[in-house]
Amino acid sequence: MTAVNNSVRNTARLMGAGLRALLVLTVVCGVIYPLVVTGVAQAAFPGRANGSEVSSHGKVVGSSLLGQRYDKGKDKEGNPVPDLTFFQPRPSAGLGSNRTNGVNTQYDLQVSGASNLGATNTDLVKAVKERKQWVSETYGVPRSKVPADAVTSSGSGLDPDISPAYAELQADRVAKENRLPADVVRQLVKSHIDGRPLGFTGEPRVNVLELNIALRDLVQGEGANAEGGGGR
Repeated sequence: MTAVNNSVRNTARLMGAGLRALLVLTVVCGVIYPLVVTGVAQAAFPGRANGSEVSSHGKVVGSSLLGQRYDKGKDKEGNPVPDLTFFQPRPSAGLGSNRTNGVNTQYDLQVSGASNLGATNTDLVKAVKERKQWVSETYGVPRSKVPADAVTSSGSGLDPDISPAYAELQADRVAKENRLPADVVRQLVKSHIDGRPLGFTGEPRVNVLELNIALRDLVQGEGANAEGGGGR
């Protein structure tokens, strides 16, 4: 009988210790640690902690880490039609099994990833040729001058940046669509080129969202100047 009582007491003691450990770890790891990490992040890196949000005129319009499309609607087949008053991002072609066609072509944040198509895949070759033809015809440049990022998607399918070459290639058409001097738009592109991180890693790049915000501000400023001039 004594042995049975000792066994019960030992079991109860172990269960109590286990429950106390569970409670302590839950409080430490599930409450205190997240609060401390969140507090440090908000104090030291508030912008990054909140998703690197980008605002324009007091309104959040996106994130500097995520690409987005700039369209003016869809055609009869339901395909997005690019708005050429804006600089366009690189293609987005990440796979997504929760989409009817299995491909993310519209920077859907729920579907991130690469197409996983090899360089000799016929579908990829066809898509690249079609994109190159569109860029060549739209921006009036030889096919040989079309940069790689204009016709291929990134590994995530959500790349917010394009190469300076692709941004500069679009400058004249964007200037024409917005009735701006081409030199002014080219200078705007140059002012938004970010160099290599640490001076030697990666490649120079242009954040499309930030460039388009600056472009809109420029267009609105030109419009206001025109109205002011007409009123004198």
